[in-house]
Amino acid sequence: MVFSSFAFIWMFLPPALFVYYGAARFSVRAANWALALLGYAFYAWSIPKFLVLMWATTLIDWLLGLVIAGNSFRFWRLHRAELEPLPPAGARSRLQVTAVVCSVVLNLASLGFFKYAGFAHEAVQELARALFGASSFADHPTLRIALPLGISFYTFQSLSYIVDVYRGDARPMTRFGDFACFVSMFPHLVAGPILRFAFLAKQLEYREITRLKIVRGIALFCVGLGKKVLLANSVGALADVCFGSHGITTAQAWAGALAYALQVYFDFSGYSDMAVGLGLMLGFVFARNFDSPYRADSLTDFWRRWHISLSSWLRDYLYVPLGGSKHGTRRTYLNLIVTMLLGGLWHGAAWTFVIWGGIHGVGLAAERAGGGKLLHALPRAVRIGLVFFVVTNAWVFFRSENLPAALEYLSAMYGGSDGGLHSGLISSLAMTPLSLVGMALGAAVVWLGMDAWRLLAVQSYNPFIYFIF
Repeated sequence: MVFSSFAFIWMFLPPALFVYYGAARFSVRAANWALALLGYAFYAWSIPKFLVLMWATTLIDWLLGLVIAGNSFRFWRLHRAELEPLPPAGARSRLQVTAVVCSVVLNLASLGFFKYAGFAHEAVQELARALFGASSFADHPTLRIALPLGISFYTFQSLSYIVDVYRGDARPMTRFGDFACFVSMFPHLVAGPILRFAFLAKQLEYREITRLKIVRGIALFCVGLGKKVLLANSVGALADVCFGSHGITTAQAWAGALAYALQVYFDFSGYSDMAVGLGLMLGFVFARNFDSPYRADSLTDFWRRWHISLSSWLRDYLYVPLGGSKHGTRRTYLNLIVTMLLGGLWHGAAWTFVIWGGIHGVGLAAERAGGGKLLHALPRAVRIGLVFFVVTNAWVFFRSENLPAALEYLSAMYGGSDGGLHSGLISSLAMTPLSLVGMALGAAVVWLGMDAWRLLAVQSYNPFIYFIF
């Protein structure tokens, strides 16, 4: 169930808000339980059986978080008002370290099994075909594993909770309902943003539901809905035709690539706006997740603006633990590339996503190695254009169904195809007035329009900080 669907807007959201506001009249605890149950209902709308997996991982991480904080299984001794400041990570006991390791292993094993088992199976088949001329593994139905919706997002959120508690950056949630609310909150459950526990912990204990928040939330939700329906969907039709066709001309290939660059921009920007708007309706202020990334004048700047919650998560929980920039320049470049390769793989279990992440990783390393100085010697408009050029080319791998399709499409973009018998039909299907107007309006909004986040500019509480993923 997506936010732009009839089912969500008219069948789920009105009764959900009615139940939540009614529970909030009693206490924050009741509101958290109501929101957790609504999140479970939202998640179960599509594939109910995977609700058991999410609930199980939530319960396990909550229990392990208490072990990390209390150094004991005697949870009843923990009282939220009497918790002492947590010691630094280096002072943890063996039991606490074991609890962290168990949580990390269980979460990553669950994510790896459901998201990457099929990818690993295909890779082994390809290797077997290369070595022996035929696959040594049958394509058995039991090897086709369905992907639970949102598993990447709620897994990363649970891991952020465990790591934050272990590091002493946040206190544990002693009430299961509060933690379940944090994990299953429906505005961010299946497509982000990835909410950091340390950021949201105080709001889970106390928040205000005001008319101002509700009005701004509705406005921001409507802006996001407009981006999705009016812009992303209109240019997406052009991208779908171009990427789904063979023998396209160079002009058509570039039109499709640019259309997809705008589609993914407005799809994700619109979803982020809707998620933040829903959070405001519920009394929460989420961290900013999108900041006009196509106005970035370097790849480093791009990743400060695009999917901020994911890039900051990768930085704090992957890049920094790998060593960051503390072990020399070569190690820094390697850490950047490895982080972005894993970030690409997080988006999807395919070589195309790995290559997409690798392009960004190599680009970030090149900027760190000195390319950034050369880039900033150019006028800002030129820098923005160069970054958009690199990002658009990388999107080809992100959008293509497989690696051969991506290479074929890039070949068409750079003159490797003179079109075919169907090129005229493709133009008539793709270059419709709706898609062309959507492209023009999208470009105007991207480079000339005002960021929707400015709707929240006067909020006194304004701290720093996709279904298929």
